[in-house]
Amino acid sequence: MLAAQRREVLLARLRGDGRLVAKELALELGISEDSIRRDLRDMAAAGLCQRVYGGALPASPAVGDYAARTTISVTSKESVATRAAGLIRPGSTVIVDGGTTALAVAKALAPDLNATVVTHSPIVASALVDHALVEVVIIGGRLFKHSAVSCGAAAAEAAERVHADLFLMGVTGVHPDAGLTTGDADEAAMKRILASRAADTYVLASAEKIGAASRFAVLPLDEIAGIITDSPGTNPTVRRLSERGIPVLGPGGEDS
Repeated sequence: MLAAQRREVLLARLRGDGRLVAKELALELGISEDSIRRDLRDMAAAGLCQRVYGGALPASPAVGDYAARTTISVTSKESVATRAAGLIRPGSTVIVDGGTTALAVAKALAPDLNATVVTHSPIVASALVDHALVEVVIIGGRLFKHSAVSCGAAAAEAAERVHADLFLMGVTGVHPDAGLTTGDADEAAMKRILASRAADTYVLASAEKIGAASRFAVLPLDEIAGIITDSPGTNPTVRRLSERGIPVLGPGGEDS
C-alpha cells in the first residue's frame, strides 16, 4: 500500500472511529507499526491529526488565530452561546472565558440581566459596555494576541482573588480519551485557574470541537459540571460522554 493510500485509510478511520491505535491498525493492514507511526507524524505536521501515546486523535480545526476562528461554525457557536447564556442567573457572578464562542455568549445575554461578569478577554468586556446592569470586571495581564486574552503571572494572580458561581470555559477539543484540550500551554493553565475559582464549570463546545483534540490538556472531564454543545445525542463522542456520566446540554435545554 502506497503512503498516499495509507493516509486516506488513516483519515477515514479517524473520521469514522474518532481515534487510531497504531498497533491495531498495523495488524489489520498487514504493515509495520513504524510505517503507521511515520504516517501519523506526517499527518500531524500537516495539521490532520493530533498524535497521542499509541496512536492519534482528530485534530481540532479551532486552533487558528482569533481572526481565523471568527469564520468557523458561526451558527453553531451562536446556538451554544444562547444555551450557555441561559445558565446565568440574576445576581450571580460568572467568569466568561475568551474566544469567539465566549463573545457570542456576551452578545446573547439579556439586555436587562443584572449580574457580574469577570473576564480576561478585552473583546468580551467591550461587548458588555451597553449592558447597563452587568458589572464587568476585567482581569489584566500580558495580552496573548493569538486568542485576544490576558495571561501570565499578573492575570493568574488577579484570577486567584475571584469567587464565582459559574465559569463558561472555551476549549478547542472535547474527546472522551484526551479530555478537554487547547492549543497553548499558558492558555490551558489560565483556564485551570479560572475553573478553580468557580463553583461550576461548563464547557462551550460547538460542533467542530466535539471529538477533536489539541496538544495541551486543560481539565479531566470529571472536573466539570457539563458540556454545552449543539452536536446531536447520536454523535459517537456525545454518546461516549453521556455513557461516562458527563452531562451534555443541548441547545434546546435538553440533556443529551
